[in-house]
Amino acid sequence: MQLLFEEGGEIRAGTVLTQQGESYQVELPAGKRTKVKSRDVLLQFAQPSAIELLRQTADLVGEVDLEFLWECASEDEFGFVDLAAEYYGAGASVVQQAALAQTLHGNPVYFRRKGRGRYQRAPEDQLKAALAALERKKQQALVQAEYENQLKALTLPDAFRGKALQLLFKPDKNSLEYKAMDAACTALGMSPMRLMVAVGGIASPRALHEAKFLSECFPKGTGFPEVAVPEPAGELPRADVEAFSIDDVTTTEIDDALSVTPLDGGKIRVGIHIAAPGLGIRRGEPLDAVARHRLSTVYFPGDKITMLPDSVVERYTLQEGRECPALSLYVVYDPALQMIVSSETRAELVKIAANLRHNLLEDVVTEAALAAGTGDYPFRDALTQLFHFSGWLHDERQKARLASGLRPESHNRADYSFYIDLLEDGGERVRIEQRRRGSPLDKIVAELMILANSTWGKLLADNGVPGIYRTQKAWGMNRTRMQTYPAPHEGLGVAQYAWSTSPLRRYVDLVNQWQILAVAQHGITAKLVAPFKPKDSDLLAAVADFEGTYAAYADHQSTMERYWCLRWLQQEKRERLMGSVLKEGAVRFAEIPLVTRVPELMQASRGTQVLLEIGAIDEISLEVSCRVLEVFAGEGELPQEEMERDDEAGEVSAQAAAEAAAEEAAEAAAEGVTEGATEGEVDAAAGEAGDDEAASAADATSEGAASDTRDTGTGGAG
Repeated sequence: MQLLFEEGGEIRAGTVLTQQGESYQVELPAGKRTKVKSRDVLLQFAQPSAIELLRQTADLVGEVDLEFLWECASEDEFGFVDLAAEYYGAGASVVQQAALAQTLHGNPVYFRRKGRGRYQRAPEDQLKAALAALERKKQQALVQAEYENQLKALTLPDAFRGKALQLLFKPDKNSLEYKAMDAACTALGMSPMRLMVAVGGIASPRALHEAKFLSECFPKGTGFPEVAVPEPAGELPRADVEAFSIDDVTTTEIDDALSVTPLDGGKIRVGIHIAAPGLGIRRGEPLDAVARHRLSTVYFPGDKITMLPDSVVERYTLQEGRECPALSLYVVYDPALQMIVSSETRAELVKIAANLRHNLLEDVVTEAALAAGTGDYPFRDALTQLFHFSGWLHDERQKARLASGLRPESHNRADYSFYIDLLEDGGERVRIEQRRRGSPLDKIVAELMILANSTWGKLLADNGVPGIYRTQKAWGMNRTRMQTYPAPHEGLGVAQYAWSTSPLRRYVDLVNQWQILAVAQHGITAKLVAPFKPKDSDLLAAVADFEGTYAAYADHQSTMERYWCLRWLQQEKRERLMGSVLKEGAVRFAEIPLVTRVPELMQASRGTQVLLEIGAIDEISLEVSCRVLEVFAGEGELPQEEMERDDEAGEVSAQAAAEAAAEEAAEAAAEGVTEGATEGEVDAAAGEAGDDEAASAADATSEGAASDTRDTGTGGAG
């Protein structure tokens, strides 16, 4: 005996082997045996065999006219045998009955199940709606298949134009475009990012990296809301000095300037003048909300995203030829006594006599010229006095570092500046220019900014006004931290350290400037009028938000610098390049700030000089493959100072990068960051690696570079 029965939601056929009461032992055509209860049996028959029944019904099922079958069916509940008699006639065969059972069972759009072998046809309005939906799905499947085929042929479908970024970074995974992209990626063995670049949905790897960053940090775009440019509140006294700034040629957010006034007895009064947007921007106002959201200016080769609107920067930048609102720190230094005898903080208007540029002066403002007081350059006498003063400040900090068990700082490493020039054909050319750290101008600005940040940090603490401090222990696992109460920064050799000298481009500095202005303008009542009171939850939140955001910005800068290093290798057609082994196969190139892993050199000792052959360059993964051509004995093939170059934060796509950055920064101690990078570059590398002294590298002479942070430009700006 043969059975047609339902099992597991499917209609099956088999041969009965045994029967025990209400149960059958059935063998399926494939040889598997199963137990079937009598309530699940739809038909019993002797012929044909189960396997033949399934073969014949497969042909009949495809011939059934579903619409006619639906019309034949009763509106009331019915059995499939009854409908078979209506459709095929009263003498419907077992095969025809089985075929109809399978048809009814497999088309729930037309017929609803009401029990074993029993059905009811769908209402007409619901059937039409369901059929329309099926047709839509069918058409969508065809469209999706067409998209997929075009993508697999590396052609961008028209429907994808303008949607590539959304598909990559904020996809609707139910959309036809996403499903087609996902299927094409699987078929081609490519990532979605790589596929979108290959088909032209993303213009270039550079555009991909920048779009990824913007989608994460600026999902609503980089534009500013319409805000009025605030004027400084109240009338400011005019300073009796003429100040000058020292910055890179492309810098437009000029935060700091300096002045020197000779006094009786050989003393000098040194003025450190910081742009004062805090005199116009108020906590809780629209501009504060803008700055609080962005938290910092973002720097990367070829462009920047400012923390404040250009109109606000233009109003408060220390532009030469103008009287600018400034927060000034005046210190009186007595060279004979080798000490600072007094200090004073004022809010005032300062005349900016000149904006000096590193690029134009570093070749003539040398240590030898400053030591002798000779040479022909602007503000020669003032720079000479500041050079000697900054030397004393540096020596005092080194004494404090030594007392903490740290080695003296060194200044023999190189920085790199990136300039992106626009070509006549619309292309771009990258210039990577090396600049030695620790130049006299660097040292002057660095030491005076450290002095200002340390002095103002003490001013806040002495008056019971909270601020945002950077602290660090010389030993142990404590990284450089940001907190709202003072503590030593032993890596710098100062008792306290509060970022205050870059208020146009860092929200932390703007907050601290508000607090310092309260002390400068209100004295002992500052605690009552300062925008932030002790234990203010908003101040703590700003610290937490700043650290995460600042690290993300530094990561993007490092990503783009790595990208432009790879572009430089291709642009210059470099097939071979010297490098220096750092650790565990990480190698730093000699001419550009690029670190990569070379597996062949896993066992090579640190400082080993190697000649590498440049292989494949991948601008999407930011990787470059290299082969070792020659290994040189000793460390003399490259200048020793080249071997002390810091790894840039996030440059290497492996943990070795962070370890190398930490180890190098520890050896170099408190170096500054490049003129075009924020302090976060070195700080991030140090923080990720967990190296205390490495973190202090970002804070030491980086304040010189910080005040001189690069405004990377394009074309003529470079």
